[in-house]
Amino acid sequence: MKINRPEYYNDLDKIYLKIWDLLKNGLANRDASFHIPAFVCGKNESFDSRIVVLRGVSQKEKKIWFHSDIRSIKIKTLKTNSLSSFLFYDKAEKIQLRISCDSKINYQNEITKNAWKKTVHMSRQCYLGEKGPGSISTTPTSGLSKNIDDYKYSIEESEIGYKNFCLVENFINTIEWLYLAAKGHRRACFNIKNNSLEKKWLIP
Repeated sequence: MKINRPEYYNDLDKIYLKIWDLLKNGLANRDASFHIPAFVCGKNESFDSRIVVLRGVSQKEKKIWFHSDIRSIKIKTLKTNSLSSFLFYDKAEKIQLRISCDSKINYQNEITKNAWKKTVHMSRQCYLGEKGPGSISTTPTSGLSKNIDDYKYSIEESEIGYKNFCLVENFINTIEWLYLAAKGHRRACFNIKNNSLEKKWLIP
């Protein structure tokens, strides 16, 4: 039986290009699996994970980023330990990525100003709660007032949410790539340091 393998199957350079293609597609296509990776951060023996929305990809600067509420637990964690990781998986492509990063919190600077301007009316709703994500509530709630819950607010009224808005840049240190194949998995590692790239195969 003939086995159809992708052209990158035994080629580290093509695998690396494929990785960035998948990340860029995840940014551009909200239905893509890479659009909502798991993000992991923590300190000491306490680590936590959650789904985030991919908001930016820069192959040139070797970074990816997402938006967050400055009051969220992950931001408090990143302030004590900037090391983090992402987990991506695409079932159709049969590709998993584990990306280790150094995270940088941007808050009320030019980066967040530009990102906030591009944040649409619906997405701004996330930053209009009086209390931060994870706050205790005595009743089931979205954390939003009825008007905000029903999108009965103007873009001008949503500007107050900027005080809760931040952008987390994640500068990539290592990418571990895994391709699942019935007739032989493939695994590789890409280390990025000072704009240099080290590529090596790993046993799956």
